[in-house]
Amino acid sequence: MYAWLYGKLPGPTPLRVVLVLALLAAVVLLLMEVVFPAVDALMPYSDVSVGNPG
Repeated sequence: MYAWLYGKLPGPTPLRVVLVLALLAAVVLLLMEVVFPAVDALMPYSDVSVGNPG
């Protein structure tokens, strides 16, 4: 998959490396800002209480 993506990118090798890093940063940003907050409400571990057990 990575070889296919790398082969589809335009330009010489330094430009391809910059584009791969930019795409990676965009995916991480999308996950952190959109996907993970949306899924967090559905996870069972969000109902955590810390207190005295007795």
